[in-house]
Amino acid sequence: MSLRPGLPPSFLLIADDVLGGFFAIDGGGLGLQSGKVCYLAPDTLTWENTGLSYSDFIVWCFSGDLEKYYRDLRWPGWQDEVSAVPGDRALSIYPFLSCAGPPIADRSRRPVPVDEIYELYVDTRS
Repeated sequence: MSLRPGLPPSFLLIADDVLGGFFAIDGGGLGLQSGKVCYLAPDTLTWENTGLSYSDFIVWCFSGDLEKYYRDLRWPGWQDEVSAVPGDRALSIYPFLSCAGPPIADRSRRPVPVDEIYELYVDTRS
């Protein structure tokens, strides 16, 4: 994210998930749709336009179909595993979800500070 004096940020980070995904409002720097919430998916490492406004995103967080949204990123026993992860951490998954490899159930998973995942996945130089 680039901070330019007198100009809005290229995006505004608003949420993260335990899998290392990030939600941000596109300020024009993501090139998707300014003002809409976008998601940096940990399995593709690309920003995706959710088409949601911030208000719609908040509603979706509490009443949306999260089961459907994350269905390909769950494994047996995921509920117990992620419930033990504090809010300031995310799972470091290896091999990375964006790389070929075994199913997520067979990959190494350990909690790390979410800022480590952010520095790894999000290009902050632009």
